[in-house]
Amino acid sequence: MFAEKVPSNAHEWSVSDLAGALKRTLEDAFGFVRLRGEVSGYRGPHSSGHAYFCLKDQNARIDAVIWKGSFAKLKIRPEEGMEVIATGRITTFPGSSKYQIVVDTLEPAGIGALMALLEERRRKLTAEGLFAAERKRRLPFLPRVIGVVTSPTGAVIRDILHRLEDRFPRHVLVWPVRVQGDTCAAEVAAAIRGFNALRPGGKVPRPDVLIVARGGGSIEDLWGFNEEIVVRAAAESDIPLVSAVGHETDTTLIDYAADVRAPTPTGAAEMVVPVRVELMAGVNDLSRRHTETMLRVIERRRSDLRATARALPTPEALFSPKRQRLDLAATKLYPALSRNARGHEERLLKVARQLAHVSPVANVARMRAKLDAVGSRPYNAVCRLVTLREETLKQIGRRLVVSREALLRAERTRIAQSTELTQRVAERLVPALKGQLARKADRLEAVSKLFDSLNYKSVLKRGFALVRDAEGQPLRSADAVLDGQALVLEFADGKVDATGGRIGSRPKPAKPKLVATEEQGALF
Repeated sequence: MFAEKVPSNAHEWSVSDLAGALKRTLEDAFGFVRLRGEVSGYRGPHSSGHAYFCLKDQNARIDAVIWKGSFAKLKIRPEEGMEVIATGRITTFPGSSKYQIVVDTLEPAGIGALMALLEERRRKLTAEGLFAAERKRRLPFLPRVIGVVTSPTGAVIRDILHRLEDRFPRHVLVWPVRVQGDTCAAEVAAAIRGFNALRPGGKVPRPDVLIVARGGGSIEDLWGFNEEIVVRAAAESDIPLVSAVGHETDTTLIDYAADVRAPTPTGAAEMVVPVRVELMAGVNDLSRRHTETMLRVIERRRSDLRATARALPTPEALFSPKRQRLDLAATKLYPALSRNARGHEERLLKVARQLAHVSPVANVARMRAKLDAVGSRPYNAVCRLVTLREETLKQIGRRLVVSREALLRAERTRIAQSTELTQRVAERLVPALKGQLARKADRLEAVSKLFDSLNYKSVLKRGFALVRDAEGQPLRSADAVLDGQALVLEFADGKVDATGGRIGSRPKPAKPKLVATEEQGALF
């Protein structure tokens, strides 16, 4: 026997009504909260521009979300392990029965957190090699144009200009930026890249050295010069860069990336130009020393020349032996030339007598005598040879005509036989080809039916769905699905994205509710 059902006066809720009531209760009770915790599970902004992560302490954790519009206005970006103070409102997400905080602003939890964040960022950029000593370059000795990135209204630019005027006046270009506040980092990075984008010889001269300057202040005031965008712009600068941010005891990350760090803005001005008066005094001293040295060298060379001139012999002493040898050679030259001419004449006559026996005239005469002795015998022999060859060719021609006729008759017979054989083979080939095509068509139809019966899409048409993970691997059991895991469900008419999750041990899965998103279609 079944127990009798006892009536109840409790109000009956639908799941959506209860989820909405809980959402309104939480938002009314915690409309505005400041929550302190450690960032966990942050992987950067989603493709939609929203950011999802958790805030946790030793005993609990809460989901957090920053919408795209609020994320762009944050002074600092969340990082894994950072301790922050988040300001926002508590709400729920009915699709997964969770509550979360929607963050409007984010700030580090105290100076200690800022220093920890600064140290972590310094280690990261050091590992990338942005602070390596071998990347740093020497400053030009005397730059023609100096670029200054600073506020145009502060005392820093006046100190730099005054110091440059005292030491060595140069052409100065000032790129005005905010040196404090939310837009400080972006403006300073844009100024550095803007100076580097100037072309040499353009309307605006390209600086030979850059100075990034700011007066002293607290760590919060100088925080813009610790941002990655500023550090990377300084490291990428093709123009040598001097960092003059804060006082001598203040250290920012741009100091590590710059080619030279100056203790103060005034010190930066002293580093980029020498003292003009000292240079002029040095040049005058070098000129005086050079003149004195040249006079001493000229005097020493003059003394050496006089000593050498005294040691040289006179022209008469140098040319007398040579002149005497020339006269002696002239007296011996004429008899020697006469003897040499007579010797060559005798050898020439001897050679002429030897050539008379082998001259061309004698050779031609001997050859003509031989030809006269031979007479007409070669001509007669050639005529007999031509007649014999003509008779041989005629016999060969007659034999070729007979052979050609026999060959043509044999070839006509062979062609007739081949034509008859081809016709018989063609009559048998057409029925065989048609039978072969019919068998191939039957086999193709059978294979197509087998493929349709084994294709998994036929199963999907019967109402089933194929579950894959984000990498496209199929999931065959519920244990393989993790909470929050991105899934892809393939139906017969298309694919949809979904998010896996489970409540309790093994609850009966509720009917999924589709929630439209901007880029990914529908999520479960």
